[in-house]
Amino acid sequence: MSASSSDPTPQPFLHAAPGSARRPLRFNAFVMNTTSHIQHGQWRRPDAQQTRFNDVRTWIELARTLEAAKFDTMFFADVSGLYGDADADFDVYVREGLQIPSNDPTVLLSALAVNTEHLGFATTSNVFQNHPFNFARQISTLDHISDGRIAWNVVTGMQDNGARNYGMDRVTEHSERYRWAQEYVDVVYKLWEGSWDEDALLQDKERGLHADPSKIHKIHHRGERYRVEGPHLSSPSPQRTPLLFQAGSSLSGRRFAAQHAEAVFLVSPSPALAAQQIAETRALATGFGREPGDVTFYQGLSFVIGSTEEEAHAKAAEYDEYISVDGYLAHSAVVDRAGRVYPPETPLKDVQTDGARGFAEWLSKHITDREPVVADLARQRATSQRIVGTPEQIADRLQEWQAAGVDGINVINWVIPGSFEEFADHVLPVLRARGLAQSEYAEGPLRQKLFGSPRLNDRHPAAGYRGAYGEGRAVLPAPTAAPERLTVSSGTP
Repeated sequence: MSASSSDPTPQPFLHAAPGSARRPLRFNAFVMNTTSHIQHGQWRRPDAQQTRFNDVRTWIELARTLEAAKFDTMFFADVSGLYGDADADFDVYVREGLQIPSNDPTVLLSALAVNTEHLGFATTSNVFQNHPFNFARQISTLDHISDGRIAWNVVTGMQDNGARNYGMDRVTEHSERYRWAQEYVDVVYKLWEGSWDEDALLQDKERGLHADPSKIHKIHHRGERYRVEGPHLSSPSPQRTPLLFQAGSSLSGRRFAAQHAEAVFLVSPSPALAAQQIAETRALATGFGREPGDVTFYQGLSFVIGSTEEEAHAKAAEYDEYISVDGYLAHSAVVDRAGRVYPPETPLKDVQTDGARGFAEWLSKHITDREPVVADLARQRATSQRIVGTPEQIADRLQEWQAAGVDGINVINWVIPGSFEEFADHVLPVLRARGLAQSEYAEGPLRQKLFGSPRLNDRHPAAGYRGAYGEGRAVLPAPTAAPERLTVSSGTP
């Protein structure tokens, strides 16, 4: 089967009965090129090396560790601005190192790609931070450098400060951001899938024909936001379109994921609620002409691992000592109009932010003996996606998530590299013994490793641009048994 043809229809991600062969879970290492990404305050621990985020060797060493452990992907989050009110004080973010300073992950991926062989790399890029023509070229270049191991986390942006950094007054309204994203992906799909036919690049030295001009096309995109003539300046990379990740729990986000994503990130509080979101998104996917198995789901979880249950809980208590209440509150945008975090003892009902009302309602169902305060919110954020236990107990819990329909885990770290090293050394061997983690990589590009084919299947909307620009083709020079050679005269014409 050629690389451009449709892959075999994926089987729905059904889960085997106990005792039978299981489908291995997939594992992403969730990171960011910054000091304080998700677990705020942990950078102060003596064993935390995420403060060395400016040193490329930190990431190269981590990538090699993850590849040795057979992780599927090293996934980089990113932002384009500060959290919170764009007009308010941003001191708390700077004090906490909360995603400032941070570096561009897309640039970093090239260094990691040439120091690994199988590990996939995902970059986050929102639709307003890079023009689609330039972004498409950057991703194609990375896909060439990595032999097809690049993924893109499609995001629409959420910070007003980020929008201002790109010339807007504020972030675009939610549903409008997804309309913007629809046009953005349409442009890059045209460039990646339609601008070059599969066999356009010839590099025929005998005929002196580098590429077939009849098989390279301008896309002439004219849309509401973009006008892109083309052609794509990069030749087709191993995957053409990178593996597509997306995280969105709103209806607009889930509809976008159902139409475009191959992997969706979840932050569900329970397997039961994850199962509900998975079922709803897969039902939406069928409405777009896709199969349920075309979309996979990754739950974000962190782990505290001990050789005994008592040891694990003692380690969890140690992590809790480093929790930064200010950091979690600032990340949740639970700040006042001046950008200051609320005192820890402030009742959540008195916090004047839209997000806090939802948090207050949720916490009131779990804290019934007193009024929830903002410190409760910080602790909830730090521990809500945490599994504490022995490797065997953690494996048991992961089987519960898999039974709910989860296909993979987004491993959230406490410290770099220790969180990933512990997971690799202690949890993955137990999972492999149960058939829940891969022992070796499959061959080929990232999409082939995960879905069986390096290219998007024909059900994906991007596939509609294959061969769409092929009219008016030029005629190739006919091949000859021996190439004609030019005779250069030494005289003037």
